[in-house]
Amino acid sequence: MAQKPGIPKGTRDFSPGEVAKRNYIISVIRTNFELFGFRPIETPSFENSSTLMGKYGEEGDRLIFKILNSGDFLKKVEDSLYEQKDSMQLTGKISEKALRYDLTVPFARYVVQHQNEIDFPFKRYQIQPVWRADRPQKGRFREFYQCDADVVGSQSLWQEVEFVQLYDTVFTALGLQGVTIKMNNRKVLSGIAEVIGEKDKLIDFTVALDKLDKIGEDGVKKEMLEKGISQSALTKVQPLFRFEGTTGEKLDRLAELLDTSEEGSKGVEELRFICNTIEETGLQTAVLDLDVTLARGLNYYTGAIFEVSAPGVAMGSIGGGGRYDDLTGIFGLKGISGVGISFGLDRIYLVLEELGLFPETVTSSSRALFINFGEAEALYSVRALQVLRKEGIKAELYPDNAKMKKQMQYADKRGIPFTVLVGEEEMSKGHYTLKNMQTGEQKAVSLAELTATLAEQI
Repeated sequence: MAQKPGIPKGTRDFSPGEVAKRNYIISVIRTNFELFGFRPIETPSFENSSTLMGKYGEEGDRLIFKILNSGDFLKKVEDSLYEQKDSMQLTGKISEKALRYDLTVPFARYVVQHQNEIDFPFKRYQIQPVWRADRPQKGRFREFYQCDADVVGSQSLWQEVEFVQLYDTVFTALGLQGVTIKMNNRKVLSGIAEVIGEKDKLIDFTVALDKLDKIGEDGVKKEMLEKGISQSALTKVQPLFRFEGTTGEKLDRLAELLDTSEEGSKGVEELRFICNTIEETGLQTAVLDLDVTLARGLNYYTGAIFEVSAPGVAMGSIGGGGRYDDLTGIFGLKGISGVGISFGLDRIYLVLEELGLFPETVTSSSRALFINFGEAEALYSVRALQVLRKEGIKAELYPDNAKMKKQMQYADKRGIPFTVLVGEEEMSKGHYTLKNMQTGEQKAVSLAELTATLAEQI
């Protein structure tokens, strides 16, 4: 007995309706990317391991899918290495490539590799799948799409302002009103680590802080203690967990807290510029929230960081990003600052589905199904189909000369609103019988009338 086929955990098949909804989201995002002046690129699904490893922190590196070398990949491995049972060293010998973890690091590699062909500042968008060896759960998959927009070659904070506006514009267009765009600055986090006396443990500090919404305040403190951060430092950082008030009040308190840290003070001023500008220009439906506990556990962020959450839905972030001043420097191109954001397609899909925000027309099928009564009738129908399709009307012919009941049931199951019947009488008179599948009403129409009827409400 053949084994029942399956797919790997954390991956999914998509039905026609699901693909239509995903394409709708992508279309809205792509349209607005281009509206803001971003241009598309694509990069390979896998990169050299050296390109990816060490760019996401220790936790991120563990989630990278490695690809075994082709051929007899064990032939060149020494016996002594087997005996050591050191998986990290062994992986380096048998795997030289890996599936991309995100789109930002491959983009940085692209910029370095094509720097002589690029006009800076370079604004690009990229909509492609990425892979992470994470534990699958609701809204978290091992294969998923990212929709990224980045600008490299400019340190101007106007880019951060535009990204806040871009988030607002896209989610408003999707009907997802009231999203919260959380914002912080890595310089602020570095300043906090400095003033509490734990500057050398910045990574441990931010990685733990980034888990606040998952493990809570006590969990964060426990992890910080385990990483060697002192109890006195935790006492000093305690006010961050109760940081409330207006944006202006938060900024003033941060400025006071970080007045002895040059880097922290610079981060506060960057935040103040972005917040004040957004307050001046306004947003359509989104809310900008200064969250001093927002860390985002990616080591390459150096300035503003963003994270977007949806209202009224128990879901992780549906977008995020930030500024990275030295990412391309890792690949040998110094002095190129960048900033970018990402839209989480799969989570946005789940949010729109849960809130019932997909337009009904997104999953609409063909407008009409031509019933197949035989070869001559089918040929007559195909000529009409050519005219309809030139007018942008989705229509199709049932491929087989099956019983009419079966063809009608097919149209009904597909949700096709009209059927077109063509027999000897219709062909002799040069018209068609159009049937409304919802009301059952039938009427004889000319090709022009058929086209006009089917074109309504497209």
